[in-house]
Amino acid sequence: TDLLNVDLNENILVWFGHSSYYIQIDGKRILVDPVLSGVASPFSFSTKAFKGTDRYTTDDIPEIDYLFISHDHWDHLDYKTILKLKPKIKKIICGLGTGEHFEYWGFDTTKIIEKDWNEKIVLDEGFTAHTVPSRHFSGRGLTRNKALWTSYVLQTPTMQIFLGGDSGYDKHF
Repeated sequence: TDLLNVDLNENILVWFGHSSYYIQIDGKRILVDPVLSGVASPFSFSTKAFKGTDRYTTDDIPEIDYLFISHDHWDHLDYKTILKLKPKIKKIICGLGTGEHFEYWGFDTTKIIEKDWNEKIVLDEGFTAHTVPSRHFSGRGLTRNKALWTSYVLQTPTMQIFLGGDSGYDKHF
């Protein structure tokens, strides 16, 4: 799918592998947990990204209204991908503590929305996100759980979408 030339009024979902995908719905462009560099680690010789994530490059991605990050593991928050997408991202939605990565990487802090579980985020007219618990953990090295891992329920003018990240089934469902 040529993402740069899809009619903005067309609703689509393109899965990039694992928990990474592009959604275009109700006139908004949404990117979730993008990993387009081919690796899911800080070292190129280490963990490779999930199969299929290399079909697109950052050049194939249009301007993004909402970037959702479920947690800060390398296979969800890819430094190389995020840096290349930086000029295309309008708003970043993430759990508490994850925004620190974006701040460190030089992102405008007014674009970063960090929330705890069970909070509501009014994004634009007709677009609301709800942070919901997930069953997972966070961390980008030897330390774990310094940032929140989360799932989202995205309410658009025409539907509700669950953005699960790596969440497993648990009592919160």
